[in-house]
Amino acid sequence: MTMLENIRGPRDLKALSETELGELAEEIREFLVHAVARTGGHLGPNLGVVELSIALHRVFESPVDRILWDTGHQSYVHKLLTGRQDFSKLRGKGGLSGYPSREESEHDVIENSHASTALGWADGLAKARQVQGEKGHVVAVIGDGALTGGMAWEALNNIAAAKDRPLIIVVNDNERSYAPTIGGLANHLATLRTTDSYEQVLAWGKKVLLRTPLIGNTVYESLHGAKKGFKDAFAPQGMFEDLGLKYVGPIDGHDLGAVESALRRAKRFHGPVLIHCLTEKGRGYEPALAHEEDHFHTVGVMDPLTCEPLAPSNGPSWTSVFGEEIARIGEERADVVAITAAMLHPVGLGKFAERFPDRVWDVGIAEQHATVSAAGLATGGLHPVVAVYATFLNRAFDQLLMDVALHRCGVTFVLDRAGVTGVDGASHNGMWDMSILQVVPGLRIAAPRDADQLRAQLREAVAVDDAPTLVRFPKESVGPAVPAVDHVGGLDVLHRSERPEVLLVAVGVMAPVCLQTAELLDARGVGCTVVDPRWVKPVDPALPGLAAEHGLVAVVEDNSRASGVGAAVALALGDAEVDVPVRRFGIPDQFLAHAKRSEVLADIGLTPVEIAGRISAGLAVRDERARAAYEMSKAADAPARNESSKEKKE
Repeated sequence: MTMLENIRGPRDLKALSETELGELAEEIREFLVHAVARTGGHLGPNLGVVELSIALHRVFESPVDRILWDTGHQSYVHKLLTGRQDFSKLRGKGGLSGYPSREESEHDVIENSHASTALGWADGLAKARQVQGEKGHVVAVIGDGALTGGMAWEALNNIAAAKDRPLIIVVNDNERSYAPTIGGLANHLATLRTTDSYEQVLAWGKKVLLRTPLIGNTVYESLHGAKKGFKDAFAPQGMFEDLGLKYVGPIDGHDLGAVESALRRAKRFHGPVLIHCLTEKGRGYEPALAHEEDHFHTVGVMDPLTCEPLAPSNGPSWTSVFGEEIARIGEERADVVAITAAMLHPVGLGKFAERFPDRVWDVGIAEQHATVSAAGLATGGLHPVVAVYATFLNRAFDQLLMDVALHRCGVTFVLDRAGVTGVDGASHNGMWDMSILQVVPGLRIAAPRDADQLRAQLREAVAVDDAPTLVRFPKESVGPAVPAVDHVGGLDVLHRSERPEVLLVAVGVMAPVCLQTAELLDARGVGCTVVDPRWVKPVDPALPGLAAEHGLVAVVEDNSRASGVGAAVALALGDAEVDVPVRRFGIPDQFLAHAKRSEVLADIGLTPVEIAGRISAGLAVRDERARAAYEMSKAADAPARNESSKEKKE
């Protein structure tokens, strides 16, 4: 049995010797490389926190002590040390989540894998324990990249205000979020250094001066009052201590003894402490270290020796299509600029950045700032393209509403990973954007169905300079082109039966699903028209008139059913006094478990068979009610007809 197999919980770490701990760290790294290569997942971040995770569980008593992981993709080692060593279905249906999960373990606290939130959680938990008189420590582990988020600094400001409330912050500083960390904070962290000489000199000075008769105490107090300038000469960590945080570090995050020592000292302190740990993303795996772009932040299924991908490629990704087209647009238009939030390459801006390095800005994990800055860029005469994951734009709703839309700024938002993303779980599904943003006046939303439409609609979006526009697409590979057979207003007609009864409104990538649904319904004798609205907000003026020619409208969207495109279509039909029922097919009002995208879509009923079956059943119920109503009407009319016949005979 290996060292790792003997670890069933954190307590098993306590008795290990220094040599055994070193062996355990190596086993964990070997395990991670081979396990994550089989399933895909976040490899680089976890290779970098092996010693840190071991030290945390040796010093603290989880779950009595609460260990919080910001951007929980760095929690794989934590899972291994808390009894979860079956990684065979990592991020797969029925397997371990790629993030902390309360359903999996009492050792997990935060399931939300959005960055910069752990410090706010820690502040609240520490306050709760203080109010209720509970014992135990609260420890928040946050990456240096997450410190570029404003929420982290709002939390630090509040944490530092309570001098007597124990709370430990561990900054995992690997100089990277996805890619190298950007901004002034990163530069400051790079300069932080500490020496034993500062504490030694201060302790010696206090001891000697306080023994000096008459003037000793006065001189010490004067020197203590000048502490900041004196200390900064030895270690420029003043930024954190100016907030009121005790600063410890930088510590070599791969020196287990040093990390444990720092954590034990922080544990004894009766106030907020920040421990600055320097770690190496991808530690111990040369291919990761050699991958300069992101040190294997995330990998797909691959050969652990050659790092060659093993999953078959299904064609170009939506991200790559966008990346190529925005670079072409950049060549044609000098006013087009780009902004992203710590994800330059994941959202496809790599080529644009290579060609136009002075026209792209990575603002760090700061979607709110990206949005407001874009408003400024647009007001200054440029056309900014803000590229982020759909789920992360939720954070910038107020800025999009009040700073961009209210001021009618020509800003284009490009949302990658829209709809069901699958394996990254509940917090990464981009399933709320078309619901949340329905209330933004003047905003136009495009949902391309294929690569050609993505290119065309992106160009249409950046051509608008007096209102915000948005283009969304999913994580999966782009499928084959879906040609239009006709046009009605701005709607693309994709299919039309001879005697259509049902109007299927296909939103974006749901077009192939709707076409297959139409085939199934046609085979059952139910004719269909399938349209792609292209721009789903606002509802195309031609849609109510087309709907009036049908007996039923069904809207199919890869978005929440609540307040989504289906709701907007129903409202538009009502406003136009078109009395045709609208059925809405989308994502139910719930958080979705992690699984492959296709599995999730099947589970929530967004498949051709399920949709066709529910439409057929609905039509059958409608027809049965119509027949029942007709029979009741005939029965009600019978006495009157009989009386009339009797009168005629008389």
